Amino acid sequence: MTNSIRVNGQQIAPGEGELSMNLLDYLRESLDLTGAKNGCGIGVCGACTVLIDGKAVRACRQTVASVLGRDIVTIEGLSAPDEPLHPVQQAFVDRGAIQCGFCTPGMVLTAVAFLARTPQPTRPEIRRALNANLCRCTGYQQIVDAIEQAAKNLPLAKK
Repeated sequence: MTNSIRVNGQQIAPGEGELSMNLLDYLRESLDLTGAKNGCGIGVCGACTVLIDGKAVRACRQTVASVLGRDIVTIEGLSAPDEPLHPVQQAFVDRGAIQCGFCTPGMVLTAVAFLARTPQPTRPEIRRALNANLCRCTGYQQIVDAIEQAAKNLPLAKK
């Protein structure tokens, strides 16, 4: 077992005292990656969603020790600052799916993982995929529209 994790492409070795921290607190407090939010602290709302080995996972429910040797992507790592936005991020902007922005990173990362599994989704499939992510600002219409747009713009969806 390795004693490091890969976060947004960078290999990081957490300190011994950090291994028992939950991943959300570690990302926010130790690495200053504040895109993932603490909405509920119990893994229900999805605001803390990150990608672990490509799968959307609630960071508040993972310890740092439990993700050693794994690849983690936060919203900050989805596209580099000097690169265009990821197609899902761009679609959220284009479709006005951001609202207050608190849930947006979790929604975007959930959508990225979903579209990797389902590159040409139906609207009902998109709604089911978002079922565990809560947004208190909108009726989800713009979010569904954004994911539908992103599916059309992702290279995997073009066949």
